[in-house]
Order: sequence, then structure tokens, then C-alpha cells
Amino acid sequence: MTLNEYKQFVCGKRVCAIGIGVSNVPLIEFLLSCGANVTACDKKAKSELGEVAKKLESLGVTLICGEDYLKNLDFEIIFKTPGMRPDVKELVEARKKGSVVTSEMELFFELCPCKIVAVTGSDGKTTTTTLIYETLKKAGYTCHLGGNIGRPLIGDIEKITANDMAVLELSSFQLYTMKKSPDVAVITNLAPNHLDWHTDLDEYLEAKKNIFKFQSGENTLVLNHDNDVTDQLDKESAAGVRKFSRTGIVENGVMLHGNDIVYVSDGKTEKIMEKSDIRLPGEHNVENYMAMAAAVKNFVKPETIKEVALGFGGVPHRIEFVREVGDVKFYNDSIASSPSRTTAALNSFDKKIILIAGGYDKKIPFDDLGELICKKVKNLVLVGHTADKIKAAVEAAGGVPTSVCSDFKEAVLAAYETAKKGDVVVLSPACASFDLFKNFEERGNLFKQIINEI
Repeated sequence: MTLNEYKQFVCGKRVCAIGIGVSNVPLIEFLLSCGANVTACDKKAKSELGEVAKKLESLGVTLICGEDYLKNLDFEIIFKTPGMRPDVKELVEARKKGSVVTSEMELFFELCPCKIVAVTGSDGKTTTTTLIYETLKKAGYTCHLGGNIGRPLIGDIEKITANDMAVLELSSFQLYTMKKSPDVAVITNLAPNHLDWHTDLDEYLEAKKNIFKFQSGENTLVLNHDNDVTDQLDKESAAGVRKFSRTGIVENGVMLHGNDIVYVSDGKTEKIMEKSDIRLPGEHNVENYMAMAAAVKNFVKPETIKEVALGFGGVPHRIEFVREVGDVKFYNDSIASSPSRTTAALNSFDKKIILIAGGYDKKIPFDDLGELICKKVKNLVLVGHTADKIKAAVEAAGGVPTSVCSDFKEAVLAAYETAKKGDVVVLSPACASFDLFKNFEERGNLFKQIINEI
């Protein structure tokens, strides 16, 4: 459907947006510009929404706020917020009455006139998405960054042309109900995650597969050969598949050849850059660059990829160097909201570190992480809801000196006081932040603030 066709379709219709948050405010404004009659629903009281509520009402939006915000969803089209499951009983009832339930991201895929490169995975999504965006920009493309990173792109839909490139990070929540797939799909890796939201691991994996399920032979799917789950997904794909591998050999894609990162195709190799050209620490970032290189192969030259590698210093909250105090280095890896992310952080350093971990419980086991902590950590500082759970996993694996703290600042200062000259202190929680913070950014920013005040 073209943009003009959609405007005609939605004009005058009764439309509801559930959730007055980051992704839905630009959506609401877009729907208003199309002539829709818009209602916005949110669990928060109108007073909690503050200026946003006043602005929307001034634009003509009807607000339904408070505990009964889902009551009587009598609308022709309902846009749900990504974090709401589609099988919530009120949405099920609305569908039975004829409502179409969709999302901002599904609408963007429907209307976007340019090629879409989208990235998902359990770890490495944001860095890989950012690398793709930066590399395409460096090559001269007009790029639009959105999805789970950047700003919601539906508000920019009028400005996007057929020659542009849209680069999206997609979560399992966003992918769960998708019925379209991007031109280039990237899956960085897959491991248990978000099991507090998904009914089980199978549902989580099936949601992730929607990134390629609707692709055709004209599209591209990039998979991690070194990850057991993703390596098998080529059997389920209709697209052209490229794999990347840091430890093995691939027939078509990107791999390491000694210290060189190379393209492989039809038995021939082409050098992209040397592994040492990558500024970001950790082997997982080598994989992120390989995933990016595989994704942009048709659009940029190898020398452009090398230029980005030499100049790119990383994304905030992802093993971000904060400061050195008295020959002690501090790193902020607040993005590490799962054990597999913290595993990557622990493997990024060639010495034992002091680790600050713990947070909101997403019901993911810590057994494997406990074993790795015993090998890679000299002192462990725990805080948050999962502190006892992580401590038990570490003790079961042999144990390391451990402190359990009652609040976040106490934990950071305890790690600092434990550190000796030459030590490395890393905040890499292995858990979500929602027990103490709004999001991982708030957690990481407080960590940086405390370190900078020392």
C-alpha cells in the first residue's frame, strides 16, 4: 500500500493507540495528519503523563487513562505498544468484534518505500545495527535509523524516498506479530532471553524467525555460523543466505582468514580488513563487524567498512570505557541484560576483573554464567532482585569472593574499594534494570556519574 492509499484508507476511521510512550507519540501525530479519529490509552494517570497528555489533547486526541484503560476497546484499528502481548484478553475480544490489531512497526514495513536492513538477536543487536547504519552513511546513502534504537520512523515516512536505506533494530516483542520481512535480515545469535514475557523458549525463537519468514529469493538472510541455533535456520529460509564465522569456515559470507576478515563467495576470498583494525574490545565485536559486513556487501566497498572500523568508538553502555582512577579502569556494560551478554563482556578482557552484576529477574538460569564467573572474576559485587540467585550459581561452581549490596551506589563504591592498582571494574549486570531503574540507560548513566564523582 502506498502512503497516499493508506491516508485515504485511514481517514475518518476510529483508531486507538495503546501506550503513550516513545514509539506511539509519533504514530499518533502521523495518524492525526491522515485524518483519523485518534484515541490514546495508557495505564498511567493523566497527571503522570504530564505535558505529553496536554499536547495530545490540544491536537484533538481523546485520552483514556488509568487502570481501566483497556476497557471497551471499540475501534476499527488498534495499535498496541510493543511490550503488550497480542493475546491480552481485551485485544482478543476486540479482534472478535472486528478490530484490526497492529503496531507502529508493522505499519512502517507496510509503507516504507526504500530497502530495509533489519537486525535481531539475543546479543549484539544495537552495535551491529549502528555499524550497518554508520557504514551505509559513510558510503553516501541517506539512512534512517529506527526500531528498537533511534527514533520511531513512522513520523519520518513522508521524507523517506525509494533511494534511501532504513536500518532497524527489532526485538522479539516487535517481531512477534510481524507479517512482512526486511530486504536484508540479520540474526546476530540466539540464546534464552525475555522468558518473563514469552511463554517459553520456543515462542521466543519463533518470534525472532519472523525477521526472515516472509522473505523471498531476492532477499538476503545473514546468520551466525558459530551459534548452534542460528546456524540451522538456513534450512527454513527462502532467501539467499550469508553466514559469518569467527572460528570456522563458511562457503558464502564472512570469516576470519588468519588475522584478515574476508568475504567468501564461490571458493574465492576478498579481504575486507584486518581484525586488528577494529577499535572495539572483545571477540563478540569481531562478530558484530562480520555480521555488518555480510549485511552491506551489495551496497558498500570493503574499504568503507575498514574506514568505519578504524574510526568507530562504540555505542554507549556497551563495554564503554568510563574512566581510569588510580590505575583502575572502569567500564559500563549496562546493556548486558542477560547472562549471554555478560558472558561476552567477561570474555572481552584478558585478565580477571571485578564484576558488578544483578538486577530484575527475567527467569533465565545463571548456571553457565556462574561457572564463567569463577574463571574470569576475582571479586563479585551483587545488587538487585537476582543477587542471591547469581550468588548461589557462583557458589555451586566453586565460588569467588562476593559482596551483596542493598543499593546500586553502595555496590559501585564497594567495587571501587575492592579494586587494587591495575584492576578492571565492569558493570555488566546479566539482568534487566527494571527492579531499580526505568531502563539500562538510566542504570549506566548513574554508574558513570558515580565513577566520575570519585
